[in-house]
Amino acid sequence: MSTRELTVGVGAGGLATADMVLNIGPQHPATHGVLRLRITLDGERIKAAEPIVGYMHRGAEKLFEVRDYRQIMVLANRHDWLSAFSNEIGVALVVERMLGMDVPERATWTRTLLAELNRILNHLMFLGSYPLELGAITPIFYSFREREELQAVMEEISGGRMHYMFGRVGGLREDLPTGWLGRVTAAIAAVRRRLPDLEGMLLGNEILHARTRGVGILSPEIIAAYGVSGPIARASGVDVDLRRDQPYLSYAELFADGGPGRVVTRSAGDCLARLEVLMEQVHVSLDIAQECVDRLQTLGAGPVNVKLPKVLKVPEGTDYLATENPLGFNGYYLVSRGDKTPWRLKLRSASFNNVAVLGELLPGTLLADMVAILGSTFFVVGDIDK
Repeated sequence: MSTRELTVGVGAGGLATADMVLNIGPQHPATHGVLRLRITLDGERIKAAEPIVGYMHRGAEKLFEVRDYRQIMVLANRHDWLSAFSNEIGVALVVERMLGMDVPERATWTRTLLAELNRILNHLMFLGSYPLELGAITPIFYSFREREELQAVMEEISGGRMHYMFGRVGGLREDLPTGWLGRVTAAIAAVRRRLPDLEGMLLGNEILHARTRGVGILSPEIIAAYGVSGPIARASGVDVDLRRDQPYLSYAELFADGGPGRVVTRSAGDCLARLEVLMEQVHVSLDIAQECVDRLQTLGAGPVNVKLPKVLKVPEGTDYLATENPLGFNGYYLVSRGDKTPWRLKLRSASFNNVAVLGELLPGTLLADMVAILGSTFFVVGDIDK
């Protein structure tokens, strides 16, 4: 639903002009959820834009304070529902670091594998839904075909399709099912074989190019000012990826010379560049995932978790740990007073910063380009409002 109001002024030469204030949302189907944009228009051109958030706020950070560290995983899993496993791992890693806990190598490589499979699932969702917002319905069927290949192995190991709840403080919930690694290899091969169909449909589409090339250009200076991260920042030439720059899990080895990991960047900073980064990152994550499978097959059987005490208490102190989630930096700032619950657990979510920049990105563009720009910021509303 949209509402509007008019503001009358006097333009150059004494000609009366009227600015229109347009509310996009908070239930607009093109905004990925309950987001509101307050846009001021001069004719067809946007003069000002204000993203108004908070319609989905659930108070997760306050709920963290009355849950023990095992229960927090359930809440942290959900703010970015397309990156659930990555959310779990962030909490587990910061708690484990404060405990000085060493996690079994088999669990670390499995976590890395699941994080990359989750990254691919996230990107495939946007690669299908973004063209849909531009008026193309076919790509979403192709992207969901590939998603189902990977969803099958994720569901087999965890029992969940979105909220996996397979990560635990100290490792994983349980060991891998017999033959699961072989089925992951088959799924990766199937997705890799058919991905060119989707790629050609998007990057080879002249209509999509016309709607996205040179539209919504984001400069590195604005990215730095607003703390934008992830694929959006890298599409503007900002060469930052925490998997390489502040490695966690097994990423130090995967991003070393000769490893499959590499940081995908573009320099144009427009909607098309952001889509291209997302597409190429799927290829890179497939390579990383296959390397993790190969390593796990080499490691063989072994423990996947650490036995925890009945009451898990984190030593007094503070720590901050950020991971490279599919949409950007996802950080947890943990303050402990030595209890079984955190005194404070602050969440730094990627989508909040990535949407805040719309106030800088939209002014000066045409209203017809608004949905193309909005969709290219690749956000999840629950990740904004927490």
